[in-house]
Amino acid sequence: MSITTLPALIGMLFVGLAFQNIGIVDINDSYSDITKELRNIALVIILIRAGLDLDPHALKRLKFTVIKLGLGPWGIEVITNAILVHYLLFLPWSWSALLGVIVAAVSPAVVVPCLYRLRTKGYGVAKGIPTLIIAVAGICDAMSVAIFGIGKSIMFSDDSITSQILSGPLSVAGGLGFGVIWGLICHYTPEKHDPFMVPLRILLLLVGGMISVFGSDHIGYGGAGPLGCVSAAFMSIYFWSNQGWEIEDNPAATAFEIFWMIFEPILFGVTGTQIKINELNPEDVYLCIGVLILGILVRIFGTILIGVGCKLNMKEKVFVSLSWMSKATVQAALGPVALGIVEESSNPNENDVAYAKKVLMVCVLSILLTAPTGAILISLSGPRLLTKTKFPDVPEGWRRSHRPSIRDISIIDEEEERSDIETPNMENSISYKEKSENENT
Repeated sequence: MSITTLPALIGMLFVGLAFQNIGIVDINDSYSDITKELRNIALVIILIRAGLDLDPHALKRLKFTVIKLGLGPWGIEVITNAILVHYLLFLPWSWSALLGVIVAAVSPAVVVPCLYRLRTKGYGVAKGIPTLIIAVAGICDAMSVAIFGIGKSIMFSDDSITSQILSGPLSVAGGLGFGVIWGLICHYTPEKHDPFMVPLRILLLLVGGMISVFGSDHIGYGGAGPLGCVSAAFMSIYFWSNQGWEIEDNPAATAFEIFWMIFEPILFGVTGTQIKINELNPEDVYLCIGVLILGILVRIFGTILIGVGCKLNMKEKVFVSLSWMSKATVQAALGPVALGIVEESSNPNENDVAYAKKVLMVCVLSILLTAPTGAILISLSGPRLLTKTKFPDVPEGWRRSHRPSIRDISIIDEEEERSDIETPNMENSISYKEKSENENT
């Protein structure tokens, strides 16, 4: 799939879907515990990468634009999808809202490689459009995952109504609090000049994400975990950038890109196996496609309207709105979660199982439809809608998109090593010069 320049994750999803339905593999309910843990680990990696992608300095500079274009169109798509799903697929409002939140998330895995090709040619970098798109995608992912966690905790909780109402604010406060505390821990531990600083920072961030996501599920506040994971990564990169690490290219970002290379095919392959083609209702499939198309169109028009006053011309607003139509990572990570929870209950409700299967079907269809379409539209519309600069610069907050290697992670301070190498060479050159002068004399 990557040979066609389309996102490779589409091929991963197709492999899982094809292998399961042909009969090459059979990922059934007996694997539910394993697939649940794999999805949670993949979710931790997704969220940490989303937090590391948020450049504090760029967000400060574009704060009103990012918040306006990030939360506004996202909220419009959530509401639109929830209404359409309720009246077309006949899901209860709680399930409709849950599905709307999942589908509204944007996929950086699709957007970043396409923007990288445009950025190298100089399109849109003068106004920082790549930075804006990446920042908003990270915020959308964080919001979708956090609200999904809160909604999931309320929907599948047996606690009293008072406890369910309080779980939302408590999850938000707990997640943000954990993120700030863990960010401070990553700031002061290990010390800046520790020879193993790089692997220890990566390990601390990974452990913190695991504690946040798995621990919050264990204590019954699932919404706090994702928010804590993102905020911990954001606080860490904020402190590390003040100590000299580059936000757009640092060892932690490289490490989590490598982790994602491992878990991306697992996540999308396993998600593809959840769809049984012989169990699908063709009418439901057509209605799901209609819901997705209408939701995307409403979001595009909403983005253009909300973008008034954001210092973007009409062509740039159209391009930005098209860039945010791609769905993939969050949908693959969260789509099967509700179905797993329902099936694992002691007495599963048949209606809830049917609702959860519809949620999963919409998520898989959203990946199959929007990931390739979004990639193609970004690649084709970019040169026509964006202004090209003669000498493209790497925009602030940009994340490299080439596939990294484990060799990119170094535990040695390169600046210190370079100075150690240069010093003896300088001394040698000085001694050689003195020796030559003495001989001439």
